[in-house]
Amino acid sequence: MNSDTPVPFTIRRAAPGDEAIIVALLKELAVFEKLEPRFTLDQVQVTRDLFGREKAAVCDLAFAGAEPAGLALWFWTYRSFGAERGLFIEDLYVKPQFRGQGLGTMFFAHLAGQGARLEWRVLDWNEKALAFYRRLGARPLADWLTYELEGEALKRLSA
Repeated sequence: MNSDTPVPFTIRRAAPGDEAIIVALLKELAVFEKLEPRFTLDQVQVTRDLFGREKAAVCDLAFAGAEPAGLALWFWTYRSFGAERGLFIEDLYVKPQFRGQGLGTMFFAHLAGQGARLEWRVLDWNEKALAFYRRLGARPLADWLTYELEGEALKRLSA
């Protein structure tokens, strides 16, 4: 293969030993999303939350040859009315040098086969992502608002 030929992407489930790759990719995502000051994830937490006895999430990694190219971090959801299992994509990240080469579509195709639906959030200023999602056929949910309870409000409620 010459240097002008793109390296094919592969996607696989993250495994113990991938902690440094996962932290590095999520740190890059935090910088891109302008959320780096909130980034506190470390390899010990990745081991606990992705590979421990009570897993909190699943991570799939993409590679271009041996080079990490991106990740999808997700967890299962359940829609009780229809008794259907879906998945919520917490983070989907493709490194800048690999964008526009089909890897995002590969990630969504990979995840689409695992549940009855996919859900995720997108920052309202990320026009490229919004356009990409529209091309996939995704649409924003009408009539539903996302709420969050954290920090002092959560502490007050739990007291």
